[in-house]
Amino acid sequence: MKSKEFNIKLNGLSAEELNEILLNTQLELRKLKMNHKTAELENPLEIRSVRRNLSRINTEIKKRELQQSTNWLIWEI
Repeated sequence: MKSKEFNIKLNGLSAEELNEILLNTQLELRKLKMNHKTAELENPLEIRSVRRNLSRINTEIKKRELQQSTNWLIWEI
């Protein structure tokens, strides 16, 4: 999946769905790394794409947290 398509998909998800995808992606990355250490992967570049998707998910979660904290600051003023 292209990065822009992935980012658009992330924008439409709720916080719970993002956390679920985060956990699944972390598990997938662990499995890929373990398989890569024990045997040769068919496509070792898949590790890179999963790692980058994991970072995109974390970035989206952090962006939403910052937006919420900014909204709280606006209400307090």
